[in-house]
Amino acid sequence: MRAPLRVSAVLLLALGDAGPVAAQPIPDPVSRQVYLMGTRISLTAYAVDRASALDRLAALVASLEASEAELSTWRSDTPFNALNHQPVGLPLNLSPSLCRLVEALDHWQRETGGAFDPTVGTLVAAYGLRGEGRLPTAAELAAAQRRTGWRYVDFAPRHCRFLKRRAVILEEGGFGKGAALDRLLLVDGPWLVDMGGQIMVNGAPPGATGWRVAVARPDDRTQAAFEIRLGSGTISTSGGSERDRVVGGRRVPHILDPRSGRPAKFGGSVSVWHERGLAADILSTALFVMGPEEGLRWADARDIAACYLQVDPGRPGLSAQATTSWRRLFPGAVGC
Repeated sequence: MRAPLRVSAVLLLALGDAGPVAAQPIPDPVSRQVYLMGTRISLTAYAVDRASALDRLAALVASLEASEAELSTWRSDTPFNALNHQPVGLPLNLSPSLCRLVEALDHWQRETGGAFDPTVGTLVAAYGLRGEGRLPTAAELAAAQRRTGWRYVDFAPRHCRFLKRRAVILEEGGFGKGAALDRLLLVDGPWLVDMGGQIMVNGAPPGATGWRVAVARPDDRTQAAFEIRLGSGTISTSGGSERDRVVGGRRVPHILDPRSGRPAKFGGSVSVWHERGLAADILSTALFVMGPEEGLRWADARDIAACYLQVDPGRPGLSAQATTSWRRLFPGAVGC
């Protein structure tokens, strides 16, 4: 059996292995790394030969590049960023793909009661989360809060019309990866794409039932908390780890609670499995904002597969809590 393929990520470790030796020779996986959408992405594919695997990787990268060209807010020339530059009160007609995305954002903002809200861009800027981080003054925070809230957006999905009633700024950090991953499903598998905190697979490696994916500890991303076998869909993990900022000796979490305008209080991590990348990305963010008590209750009521991890001060090991759907999906996952 080959040594496991180890792909590091922000909060997930993909350990794709070929499983038991099959009757036919198992092809070697082909891997590639690229930097797109503000993160380092690792891709692994299998095919009958190396040339075909490289073609598969090229198709995946081309799809990711197209997503970045449409959705990134790190670039000023993308159609999605045009939403942020649209003058208040002037309607904008969206393309069919952006219309479907905004419709999904609208759905999940309402479904999560505002725990997920894409209009947190002014708050992200106030806390300097795209830089070294900062602590806003009370006046700065209040000004940012006045420009935060999906209620300041009028969206008519039937006509694909988008209108801002305040100068809100959309931030794709809580959903952009998932949206891009969903578009990869047009590429045949088997493949695995690791976007740093979210992994999607399409098909299992030859001779195996799935890809080995280890969920990292919330306090040390180099150490695995537990391992699952991912045969389909995507798993997204939200947590603090290295992406939090330290300003004046104070930790500033990078995940903000849109309802309060302040950093989320939960200090662990939450992982969500879903068949769709966008839903998993949004849900891991929203459930992190909710925290375990509210989040587990909310997720169980909707049959969502989620696992919370926390470090218990003064006690060895981790505290793990999972929804019924998670335990049903991953019954052998030791640790959650």
